[in-house]
Amino acid sequence: MVQSLDIDAQGIARRPDGKVVFIEGALPSEWVSVQVQRKKNNWEAGTVSAIHRASAQRVQPGCAHFGLHVGACGGCKMQHLDATAQVAVKQRVLEDNLWHLAKVKAETVLRPIEGPVWGYRYRARLSVRHVHKKGEVLIGFHERKSRYVADIRACPVLPPQVSALLLPLRALVHSMDARATCPQIELACGDALIALVLRHLEPLSDDDLARLRAFAVQHEVQWWLQAQGPQTVRLLDQGGASLSYTLPEFGIQMPFRPTDFTQVNPYINRVLVARALRLLGAQKTERVIDWFCGLGNFTLPLATQAGAVLGIEGSEALVARARENYSLNQTVRPDPLCGTQFAARNLFDITAAQLRADGVAHKWLVDPPREGAFALVKALAELHQQPELRGDWQAPQRIVYVSCNPATLARDAGLLVHQAGYNCVGAGVVNMFAHTAHVESLAVFERSAATAPS
Repeated sequence: MVQSLDIDAQGIARRPDGKVVFIEGALPSEWVSVQVQRKKNNWEAGTVSAIHRASAQRVQPGCAHFGLHVGACGGCKMQHLDATAQVAVKQRVLEDNLWHLAKVKAETVLRPIEGPVWGYRYRARLSVRHVHKKGEVLIGFHERKSRYVADIRACPVLPPQVSALLLPLRALVHSMDARATCPQIELACGDALIALVLRHLEPLSDDDLARLRAFAVQHEVQWWLQAQGPQTVRLLDQGGASLSYTLPEFGIQMPFRPTDFTQVNPYINRVLVARALRLLGAQKTERVIDWFCGLGNFTLPLATQAGAVLGIEGSEALVARARENYSLNQTVRPDPLCGTQFAARNLFDITAAQLRADGVAHKWLVDPPREGAFALVKALAELHQQPELRGDWQAPQRIVYVSCNPATLARDAGLLVHQAGYNCVGAGVVNMFAHTAHVESLAVFERSAATAPS
C-alpha cells in the first residue's frame, strides 16, 4: 500500500523488507502494481502499471496532455490528485522540512492561501522546436522526464486567451524564415495586456518582422525581441500599452517589463500581499525593511501602512524600476505613501556590520529567491550573539518570511530560532502553483521576550 507522497508528488511505499519504493502516479492509501525502472541498495523507483484500489482523492486530470504516457507534458505533476488534497500534501512537506531540517515547529498552522487552480499561470517560458522530420513546430513545456518539447495544443493552467494562442503561434513560427533559430517564447500577462518575448539566435528578416506585426494586430498581443541575454530584450515597436498589474486593496499600480520578476499567479499574489502585511502589522510609528524587494510588490503596499520603509534588492535595474513605481503611485494616489527609500545591495554577501548600518527597523519582510536568505539571517544571529558588535542596534520584533523553497526556509528558520532569539509563531502554505509540486509558504517569527533587550 502507498503510504504518502514525496515533494516530487511520487507515492512512497515500502516492501516487506523495509526497502523504500518511489512510485510515480500513485497516491496515498492506494494498492498498486509498479513497473520498476531503477534499483539501488536502499530504494527503488518506478511508475504505476495498475491501480487495484484507488484513493478517494484521485480525480480525472483536467488536461489530456497530463499523465505517464509517452510524450506526456511535464509541466504539472499533481492533476490526478484533488486540489484540496494537493494543498494538504504541501503543508506536510513544509512542516516536515521545518522539523527534520531545523527542529522548528510552528506554534500555529496558518490557513492555506488558495485561489483558482486553472487559468492562473500569467508567466511561463514556452520552449519552441522546429521538428524538421514532422514538418511542424512544437511550442509548450518539456515532456515528462525529457528534453523534448511536448506536443500540446491547449494548456488549462494558462489563461484561456493564452492557451488559445498555442496553435496560432505554432503556425506563425512555422511560417517564419527563422523557424529553426527561435528556441523560446516567454509569456508575461498584465491585467490588460499579453506580452510575448521571442528569443531569436539570428537576426530576423524583414518578412519575419512583418509576420510578427500582423500576428500582434490579429491576436492583440505585444511582441518583445531577445537577441542575446535579458539585457537585450526590447519592444518590437515602440508605443502602445504597458504591462502592469494592480493591488486593489492598497490602491497600488505596478508597471513591469516582461523579463522582470513578478509572481506567476496574480490571484494568489493579491491575497499573499494582504495576508503578509496583516501578519506583519506595521504601524504609522514604525520603520519596516523589505528585503529582496524587487519591483516593490510588498514595499509599496507597506508604504500605505508604515511610518517609513526601506526596500533593498540585489538588482540595480529592479531598484530603479521600484523607485519609478513609487513615484508613479505617489502622483496618482489621493493619499501619499510614507517616506520610502530603495537601495541595491548583494544580499547573499551581507555582513553584520552592513546590517547594523541599515539602521533599526521595528519589523522585516523577507521575500528571497529559492536560495533563501542565509547571509541575512546569519548576520542577524551574529548581532544577537555579540553585544559588543550590536551596540545600540536592535533586532526587529517581528519578521514575515515569504518562501518559494521549504528547504531553504527551514535552514533559515533554524538560525532565527536557535541562534537569533526568535520563535516561529506561524507557518502555512501558499498554493501559488496548483497541480505542481512547487511549495510556496509564509512563516512568521517573533522576538522572544526572554531575548529582547530591556
